[in-house]
Amino acid sequence: MPLQPFTDNYEDNSSEAGFQFTFYCSICREGYKTQFIESKSSKKSRFFKGLGQIIEEGTSLLGGGRIGSTIERGTDILSQRYQGMSPEWRKEFEAAFEQAQNEAKSHFHRCPKCTEWVCENDYNEQEGLCTQCAPREGIEVAAARSKKMVQDIEEAAQNTQVFTGKIESKQTLCPQCNKPASTGKFCNHCGAVLTLPECPKCGAKVQAGSKFCPECGNKMG
Repeated sequence: MPLQPFTDNYEDNSSEAGFQFTFYCSICREGYKTQFIESKSSKKSRFFKGLGQIIEEGTSLLGGGRIGSTIERGTDILSQRYQGMSPEWRKEFEAAFEQAQNEAKSHFHRCPKCTEWVCENDYNEQEGLCTQCAPREGIEVAAARSKKMVQDIEEAAQNTQVFTGKIESKQTLCPQCNKPASTGKFCNHCGAVLTLPECPKCGAKVQAGSKFCPECGNKMG
């Protein structure tokens, strides 16, 4: 009959030397590792295996073969547990697994709604449910407030004027052909000089064809 754990979220850390299990929370996956239970049958088999090797070496030195061959066959049988665990080991495993479950249950809660086993951090004691079925009010309020604060900051940043300069497009017209001129010194249409004349009084650049200087008001021409 297969063993039925109280939760499917567990890991078997057992070895030939003993038994240990780790049970995990269904939400956060944090685990609780049970206490190590030493295997008595494994410890006993290791003792007899070592004893058999000692006797076998002693009888070979004495020239005997009967007792040594008997012990050798025994150690061969004991060594088969590396290929398949003994019935004694399996019985110990079942008992240890049940003991480990009883130990781990005290560190978990079962949600009556979703039937999942969760740790203390993911259990809402006030509602008697896990935090996925019944989130904690204080935590949800704090999380919602923080989310709204971030939204307000982003909205305020969108409405904040950062660039204070002027964005305008200026186009130079050729004083000869009155067509849009290039950015060079000569018009790309008629070849006229595009260098702006200077005011003889203040030296400011004056648009071609202007009658007065825009800086000092001096009459041009």
